[in-house]
Amino acid sequence: MGKTATGPALLGRTDVAHVVLMLAALALSYLLPFELVLLSYVFLGPAHYLTEISWLHDRKYFLPHRGIALALIIVSLAVSFVENAFWFGVVVWIALVACAILAGARTALQAMILAMLAIAATFYLYSHGPGFAIVGVLLPTLVHVSLFTLVFMVLGAARSRSPAQFALVALYLAALLLIVTVPPSAATAISALASLAQESFGNVPQALGRALGMPDLKLDARLTGLLSFVYTYHYLNWFIKAEVIHWADVPKARLALIGALSGGATAFYFYDYVLGFALLLSLSLTHVLLEFPLNSVSLRQLGAITGETLTQRAKRRQA
Repeated sequence: MGKTATGPALLGRTDVAHVVLMLAALALSYLLPFELVLLSYVFLGPAHYLTEISWLHDRKYFLPHRGIALALIIVSLAVSFVENAFWFGVVVWIALVACAILAGARTALQAMILAMLAIAATFYLYSHGPGFAIVGVLLPTLVHVSLFTLVFMVLGAARSRSPAQFALVALYLAALLLIVTVPPSAATAISALASLAQESFGNVPQALGRALGMPDLKLDARLTGLLSFVYTYHYLNWFIKAEVIHWADVPKARLALIGALSGGATAFYFYDYVLGFALLLSLSLTHVLLEFPLNSVSLRQLGAITGETLTQRAKRRQA
């Protein structure tokens, strides 16, 4: 999430931690490109999902009514068992649009504009064959862990006007470019874990390939390295913000329950892969849908800051 200005010492320490963990995630993505995405998803994922849901709950999910969040939870749990990619994508898309209007719009005019844009985008997706199926795969996975992470980083840098945080954004983009242009090697792959990664994330290259017009895209070392980096840093980026956004400032009993549930989810995945994957998918999708309102608020705030900056620059030029 976006940072708040809490003093030079704290920001400096947190920024250093960001750099260290980002470089560590990048190095591990080259060392274990096929395995890291699975290990991060299984070991770090449940703790991230549960702690963020806890944090969102204390902030009313950035929604006008908590009852809407309950509806999102029910929808996410139900759609987790929908095997039809089209209808899965339709439900995820409707949830995103609804949250964008409810949380992202501050006036009736903004809500109307968002609704019109949503109608146009919906028609486009419907008229382009696998559009909704692509949304259903990429939005809760690659888009969530990379694009929205980038949005939060840029928003935090823009709020604090910190050169160090803008440098972090540049470093993140450079890491993505490095993996794409100089991909990791598949020589270190552990066959058993690589096979599980293929079963867990095998639909991502198909959806991404269709979106980019590259039907032959496969879950090779380049793409798994990219997934490994963005997933791992996405989780680590959340955990090191405990002092900034105070997600750990909850009753000890709740933290203990979160620890027990996340540990149980990880253990269950390796005990029974099929049921464990279904459990993690439901939990992951729940946290993705519950974060949609925050994503919408963050995009609105980033747009407002960008607009103010451009207006100030225009005034300076006219002066």
